[in-house]
Amino acid sequence: MFGECHAHLFMDGIDYGAAVRRNREKPDTAALRCALEAYRENQVTFIREGGDHYGVSSLARELAPEYGITLITPVFAIHREGTYGKVVGRAFSDMKEYAALVQEAKEAGADFIKIMTTGIMTFESVGGLTSVPLEKEEIRQMCQIAHDAGLAVMSHTNGAENVIRAAEAGVDSIEHGNFQNQESLLALLEHHVLWVPTTVTVKNLIGCGRFDDQVLQEIYQHVCTNIRFARAAGVQMALGSDAGAYQVQHGRGICQELESFQSIFPEDPTLETYLQQGETAIRQRFSRR
Repeated sequence: MFGECHAHLFMDGIDYGAAVRRNREKPDTAALRCALEAYRENQVTFIREGGDHYGVSSLARELAPEYGITLITPVFAIHREGTYGKVVGRAFSDMKEYAALVQEAKEAGADFIKIMTTGIMTFESVGGLTSVPLEKEEIRQMCQIAHDAGLAVMSHTNGAENVIRAAEAGVDSIEHGNFQNQESLLALLEHHVLWVPTTVTVKNLIGCGRFDDQVLQEIYQHVCTNIRFARAAGVQMALGSDAGAYQVQHGRGICQELESFQSIFPEDPTLETYLQQGETAIRQRFSRR
């Protein structure tokens, strides 16, 4: 089975607020062990975590070997004060504060740095995003500080122009990358940026009743089109489900992500090799230098 290249082990895929309450005072070890067991049952032996406020991600790295899993983590994600990212990380107001957070994460054993350059989808329309995106120069400085510390940069980014900014600024991977176009996908190729599309964060919402299914279908078909173009162009992708997000379960989520890719590329004998290459690239690039 493939590794899970994008997960949040403090979340449960059901109720974010309840997960926060369970972990606020200290990590809920029982729930964490349950999630790790779900990965073992699905034969997942590698997880790239997305970090959190509560120490769950760091504890998960300690416990993961008991389940035959290698887990890497940024410890916590980093976002600009007033923009999206509070759900998984810590805020900075200037580059001095950002550099201090990078150093703090490194001292806490971070394998890489995760940054948030945009908001998330509103699910109200194709292209709708929350939050004001970061500018390219700011992202460039953030990448430089992380790279100087010997740490790769995992970037939560949506929107074509925002992906171009992040790629040109030096991020190592784009997470989600919804609402792209051919220009942004070619920017990923040009700058050797890995893409982890997390398709099931949209696909698994279809039919749940929370959002308009027609809009969800349009968003999902848009990302499928982009994935087809990206692969044909030579962009390297890797499987990650955003496990822990609403309707995406630990262990099962990455299996569903693989099924999504298999539906996009039916009867493709080279698909698994291609995706394994992506996972290998993630493992290599996001290991601490």
